[in-house]
Amino acid sequence: MIFNLGELFCGPGGLAYAATHADIGDSDFKISHAWANDYDKNTCETYRRNICPDNPDSVYCADVRQFDLSVLAPINAFAFGFPCNDFSSIGEQKGMNGTFGPLYSYGIRVLEIHKPLWFLAENVSGLSSANDGNAFQTVLTAMRKAGYRLYPNLYKFETYGVPQARHRIIIVGIRDDLNYEFKIPSNEGFDTITCKQAIENPPIAADALNNELTRQSPIVVERLGYIKPGQNVFTADMPDHLRLKVKGATISQIYKRLDPDKPAYTVTASGGGGTHMYHWSENRALTNRERARLQTFPDDYYFVGSKDSVRKQIGMAVPPMGAKIIFEAILKTFAGIPYESMESNIGSII
Repeated sequence: MIFNLGELFCGPGGLAYAATHADIGDSDFKISHAWANDYDKNTCETYRRNICPDNPDSVYCADVRQFDLSVLAPINAFAFGFPCNDFSSIGEQKGMNGTFGPLYSYGIRVLEIHKPLWFLAENVSGLSSANDGNAFQTVLTAMRKAGYRLYPNLYKFETYGVPQARHRIIIVGIRDDLNYEFKIPSNEGFDTITCKQAIENPPIAADALNNELTRQSPIVVERLGYIKPGQNVFTADMPDHLRLKVKGATISQIYKRLDPDKPAYTVTASGGGGTHMYHWSENRALTNRERARLQTFPDDYYFVGSKDSVRKQIGMAVPPMGAKIIFEAILKTFAGIPYESMESNIGSII
């Protein structure tokens, strides 16, 4: 069975790369790209270049709020990582009261129009707590009303071999009339990959794509000289003139160095005000290629745009290595192939 995948909020292609590279050893079961949508021009160009270079017109660059979903070709599989801005614990968690919170409803509309056999939806862990948990319930209820059985789980990708502590709620839905039961893929048996291993093994080529260094000011270089691996600007011992005068921010990623013996902390789209990720021993921010390695993109995956644009694209993406495990579990479900599984860690709240 070939699944033709449509995507909303596709980003630079993390989910698509994972889906189209999912392999369960049976060529009769695979996922192919059908169409995708995002609003950012550079992001769409990145997706076209890496996912569908022979079919660039299948990527629709438009604000979904002004986009006619009815023009999209028929699909039997669907993925959408609806915007996380209003659900993230880093922000105000406005949830459904924010600008971006209600955008999940366009994914629901695709489910209603196309009725795919299955879907995968992704968002930040803060979705479960936004609006006192009501936002999550609203999303789940809408998915059920569209005609799907739901299998949500909080995936901690570092436990699946991703070199980064990235925690995401992923909801797999299977259409109600189908006799298939998805199971959460087990995280047993995966090695813990440190950020140093990911960045240095193998070494990044000198002419690697998107590997330009970020210029650091003299005071930033001096400040980083006092910050040890795993520390940030608030926990490090440094002279007063190098400290940031911010109250109540001692637990922070601001000017935080990576710990080379652990997976990285979460790669984000941020970059200003000391929110670049910082090398464990060199007094500098990571390059975008190093950040892409932590997100498990291959080195030949080219991101289109300025350094700032590329940083944002990488930070908003889903790690292909982690998503591939879930897509392969979906394929095995439909192929009737058993796989190691575990109980959902958020099933008690749905």
